[in-house]
Amino acid sequence: MYDHIGLRVADLDAATRFYAAVLAPLGYVLCSSGDGYAGFGPKGEPALWLHLNTGRKADGAHIAFRAGNHDAVKAFHSEGLKSGGRDNGGAGPRKDYSPTYYAAFLIDPDGNNVEAVCT
Repeated sequence: MYDHIGLRVADLDAATRFYAAVLAPLGYVLCSSGDGYAGFGPKGEPALWLHLNTGRKADGAHIAFRAGNHDAVKAFHSEGLKSGGRDNGGAGPRKDYSPTYYAAFLIDPDGNNVEAVCT
């Protein structure tokens, strides 16, 4: 659970395309965008903010998004690979986390580790 997260990105258009694709199967949409930013979340409630970073390269972050079911986790991973993400662990159980933990991991275009998880 989180209130909001902000990520600095080098290419706002590429990052927006990536997150629009991977978050759609989880039920999230692009809620707000403008010069140098984009906000995603449930309709009308942006909670993930992308900000154009024109300074030094930012260190990668880790974000985990809650998914409703295993199919949504699979779609998150598939859409991410089609949208410029790199595989960091395909959809499947992660019994070392918990007996019911099912997740997929991607590296986004800016080097952030993004995850979809269903428990």
